[in-house]
Amino acid sequence: MMQDFVRTATYHRAILQNHIDFKDKVVLDVGCGSGILSFFAIQAGARRVFAVEASSVVQYAEMLVNNNHLSDKIIVLPGKIEEISLPESVDVIISEPMGYMLFNERMLESYLHSKKWLKANGMMFPTFSDIHLAPFSDEQLYMEHYSRANFWHQHCFYGVNLSSLRGAAVDEYFRQPIVDTFDIKILMARSVKYTVNFMDAEEADLHRVEIPFVFQMAQSGLIHGLAFWFDVAFVGSLVTVWLSTAPTEPLTHWYQVRCLLQTPLFAKEGETLSGKVLFVANKRQSYDIQITALVNQTGFRSGNVLDLKNPFFRFA
Repeated sequence: MMQDFVRTATYHRAILQNHIDFKDKVVLDVGCGSGILSFFAIQAGARRVFAVEASSVVQYAEMLVNNNHLSDKIIVLPGKIEEISLPESVDVIISEPMGYMLFNERMLESYLHSKKWLKANGMMFPTFSDIHLAPFSDEQLYMEHYSRANFWHQHCFYGVNLSSLRGAAVDEYFRQPIVDTFDIKILMARSVKYTVNFMDAEEADLHRVEIPFVFQMAQSGLIHGLAFWFDVAFVGSLVTVWLSTAPTEPLTHWYQVRCLLQTPLFAKEGETLSGKVLFVANKRQSYDIQITALVNQTGFRSGNVLDLKNPFFRFA
């Protein structure tokens, strides 16, 4: 992820351009990974950084800190933010907790949990996030996804008839969110956004996230599913910096995510598509996604249930 120029450069700009928020301050880096954000905080003038990392990569963060002669300023703490203890409260929390479709990996909950160490007037970088969704039309993608199950249509695979499993295979493939990028011309309406304010939100708020939507169709055609992307904002004292994963912006390692409907819906220009997307947290550090959609003027309905933990990486 350090090689994701957009991601790394945006964090660097957000922190350095708001240097007065870090000057002589105590900072907490949640899920620090290599520790790159901790280094940025020191460059901005932080007095001390507590860099917390639960995975084995923590050893490499320690190596970088020692090799850069900053062990007196960056304190690397192995462990989960829910379990470690800090010797003092912090002025600023920094983290890169976003996953595919914003919510995947459930790192956002750890980011919110870390607020127990934040002073009353403290700051969070990032500060809030907008997740966007919009209906799209892409016949090629739909048929491509559907045809992935053709292997199971074989009636004589080494003498075995596989065809009875084709229906189950189609269902399983359609449960996979598709991670890739696309031309914005496939979008059929203006996006709807849902905001998560990290300063106000609690961990429990992310256990079940319901996003209602009403789209006024800007063009006629088949709706094959919903496309998702997100933006995060770093609200500092000097400037607000945005990191966007929108299809109109330079590509990041988050790409965009598309969720297919099991059955496409036809809608005319000017008609409305309404429904909801429900994210339900599961024990696999991810979410089950339930989509329901209705073309109000015709009564035609469709939907899908998807497994965010098991996406299909189409960009490879």
